[in-house]
Amino acid sequence: MQGPRPVVLSGPSGAGKSTLLKKLLKDYENIFGFSVSHTTRQPRPGEVNGKDYHFVTREEMQKEIDAGEFIEHAEFSGNMYGTSKGAVQAVQAQNQICILDIDIQGVKNIKSTDLNPIYISVQPPSIDILEKRLRDRKTETEESLTKRLTAARVDLELSKEPGLFDLVIINDDLEKAYSELKEVLLE
Repeated sequence: MQGPRPVVLSGPSGAGKSTLLKKLLKDYENIFGFSVSHTTRQPRPGEVNGKDYHFVTREEMQKEIDAGEFIEHAEFSGNMYGTSKGAVQAVQAQNQICILDIDIQGVKNIKSTDLNPIYISVQPPSIDILEKRLRDRKTETEESLTKRLTAARVDLELSKEPGLFDLVIINDDLEKAYSELKEVLLE
C-alpha cells in the first residue's frame, strides 16, 4: 500500500468517533479521506450505500474475504464488518490520508499487516455517559444497547494493552477532543 500513513480510529459505539471524523473530513476534505467499510447489516435511516458503508450480503462479503480482499473483518451483533484493500486504495489514489474507523478486533488484525497506520482510540469519559449517548440516539433496542455496552466494556479493557494505541482521546468535551485529534494528525 503506497501513499501517506493511514490513520486507524477505534473506540466503542457512542464514544464520538463518527462526530470527530465528520468534523475532520469537513475541515480538511482535501487532506483526509474516509475508507468506507463493508457491512452485512441493514442501513440505518439516512445512511447512504457507498458513503456510510458498502452494504452487502453475507455471501458477497464472505466471498471477498476468502479471496483475500480484506485487510480486516469482524462479526458484531450477528453482522459482519470489514475494511477492503480496495476501500483504502481508493482513498490513497486521491492522494489523501486514509482514515479507517475500526473496532478493537480490527485493530489487533491490522497490527499483523504491513499497513502501518497511526492508531488512535476515542473513548467516553465513563460507561454511564456512553449509555446516555446511546440512549439519546434512539436507534437501539434494549437488547442491542446491552450488547453495545458489554462490547464497550471489553473494548475499553482491551484498549489498555501497552503499545496498542499511539494516542487515547477521552471524549468528554468535543472541541477539546477534536483539537487533540487535529494536533496529532496535522503533524
